[in-house]
Amino acid sequence: MTWVQNYNPLGSIVISALVAAIPLFIILYMLGIKRSKGHVAAAIGLLSAFLVSVFVYGMPAGLAVGSILNGAAYGIFPIVWIVITAIWVYNMTVESGEFEIIKNSLASITDDRRLQALFIAFAFGSFIEGTAGFGTPVAITAAMLVGLGFNPVYAAGICLIANTAPVAFGAIGIPVVVAAQVTGLDLMHVSQIVGRQLPFLSIIVPLWLAVTMAGWKGAMEVLPALIVAGVAFAGTQFYTSNYVNAYLPDITSAVVTIIALLLFLKVWKPANTWHFPDEKPSQGIVKCSYSTGEILRAWAPYLILAALVFLWADDKFIGLKKTLVNIDKDLFILWPGLHNLVVRTVPVVPKEALYAAKYSLNILSAAGTAILFSGIISLAIIPNYGIGKAIACFGRTAKQLKWPILTIAMILGLAYIMNYSGMSSTMGLAFTATGSLFPFFSPFLGWLGVFLTGSDTSANALFCGMQKTAAEQVGVDPYLTVAANSSGGVCGKMISPQSISVATAATGLVGEESTIFRFTLGHSIAMIIFMAVLTYLQAYALHWMLP
Repeated sequence: MTWVQNYNPLGSIVISALVAAIPLFIILYMLGIKRSKGHVAAAIGLLSAFLVSVFVYGMPAGLAVGSILNGAAYGIFPIVWIVITAIWVYNMTVESGEFEIIKNSLASITDDRRLQALFIAFAFGSFIEGTAGFGTPVAITAAMLVGLGFNPVYAAGICLIANTAPVAFGAIGIPVVVAAQVTGLDLMHVSQIVGRQLPFLSIIVPLWLAVTMAGWKGAMEVLPALIVAGVAFAGTQFYTSNYVNAYLPDITSAVVTIIALLLFLKVWKPANTWHFPDEKPSQGIVKCSYSTGEILRAWAPYLILAALVFLWADDKFIGLKKTLVNIDKDLFILWPGLHNLVVRTVPVVPKEALYAAKYSLNILSAAGTAILFSGIISLAIIPNYGIGKAIACFGRTAKQLKWPILTIAMILGLAYIMNYSGMSSTMGLAFTATGSLFPFFSPFLGWLGVFLTGSDTSANALFCGMQKTAAEQVGVDPYLTVAANSSGGVCGKMISPQSISVATAATGLVGEESTIFRFTLGHSIAMIIFMAVLTYLQAYALHWMLP
């Protein structure tokens, strides 16, 4: 017996959307005002979503429970799998003493926290986002910054803010690829427009990070380096997305930025070296105490990780991903009590269509498995650290992450029930009712989708179809609004409960999710307003900017 979604159960799309948003309002209140722990906010938000879906939308309770369980399963694998393996690799480098070498090698380049954040959170994080995505860069870079001595709250917040510029082209361009697939639009054309929106944000993110850490005065002291990083990243992002392909913008931008910063810091140093107020004053650039071989050995787990994650995500050059996916292709579950039992209908889809619920056990092709293998291979390089210690470390890491695991599972359960009940679509349709102002609100749809799911890919799958339909109805270029869904979505990544759970797990701040949420909320709102204004201008006055 199938159940047909109803996107306007209360007879007014605005009122229906406000009721559909109740779970989001509750999470915002619990994290932003009540300052509750992440798993508490997620639990209450999930319960409210269940009640709204059943008693307002008329969704059968069995389907509601099935959608929650399907989402929770996806949260545990592959999302939690990435987090556990990434933190495990980091914990091994700490326990073995190798992270002390990493710290010294970075400090020998610069002891300035602002510049270290540029290297790790912005540039290296963008490389990991480009190869893996799905929470991996925040898990790795936030843990690294804490290991370097960063204030944990700033380490988490800075990495979340930095993880905006690269998100739309993350995991070898998957978000943009999905946007093109679900709309039937040309992939390269969508990539070109995203590449004419995000660089405006990318070029100021380094400055944004420095101001967040050290204020305007402190940021001005490293302005030359910020300009180098911003221009290198934004320029490469624009060129690659417009003239190469949609798969490589993050990777090329990150590599160019790292090289540009390394070369620039050989000829320029800031007049003052900045540390956090609660740290000891900087002693200046330290002398490198280790040989080149020892430094390469210490960095090897992360270099191996980056290489394997790239290979795992690549389906264009070597093609390992296709091989792994083919091996995994029969490992899936048609989720019982949910698969093809919900019917999506117009105007969300052109005609009535069954809503599939397929859970893939892509064990080999998952990004977390690539990270696991990188850790195993690293055991041959890390001195005096055998398989027994690695297994014990893995167990301690899983125990350390018990609350983030629960939080992520519940947040994905909430996202799934909102999708299968039609609540998410109701909110999307409310945005599309804004007429000629729709280009301004278009990025907010992506922002909302990423807040809900923690994934720009998922937000594009959820809303890009509506973006195209609404744009055609109001006479706006559909390529612009589809691209804006992805560009706006990146601004929601830093406030997504899923992303915050990853960041708190990586920095030892489990239970302090509300602190990180409050830290990033203002930045997220400012960025999404920036993207909304830009999209509106590109729809009309600045339409000449589009390809």
